[in-house]
Amino acid sequence: MASQHMLCFLDLFLLLLLCSVDEGHGAPCSSADISIRQSRTGGVVEVKPEYEVWVSNGCRCLQSKVVLRCYGLSSVEPVNRRAIRPVDEERCIVGDGRAISRGTPVRFKYAWMTPQDFPVVSTKIQQCN
Repeated sequence: MASQHMLCFLDLFLLLLLCSVDEGHGAPCSSADISIRQSRTGGVVEVKPEYEVWVSNGCRCLQSKVVLRCYGLSSVEPVNRRAIRPVDEERCIVGDGRAISRGTPVRFKYAWMTPQDFPVVSTKIQQCN
């Protein structure tokens, strides 16, 4: 009987411990916390659909020097170079390397035949609040 009470107590303790862990506070940030979302704007530029991209940080820590694979960032309309710019033929840097905080995405638009993929290559964890 005493062992059953001890097991119930341990189960309750473990449950409370798991419930008290705040997501993001125990684990360090990583490039996996950077999310890329894009959608068509409905606009058309030189008969090519326009897309808007949001680069967001889902972690409580600031992440800077966010580099995406972009293969030159093809677009028939000018792309805001303060939001994203190529650093070579394969990679682009987001926001001139400035830190991205949670809830403050970097946005840019481009127009091309098909939507482009922007996988995250690397980031630098800066500061945690």
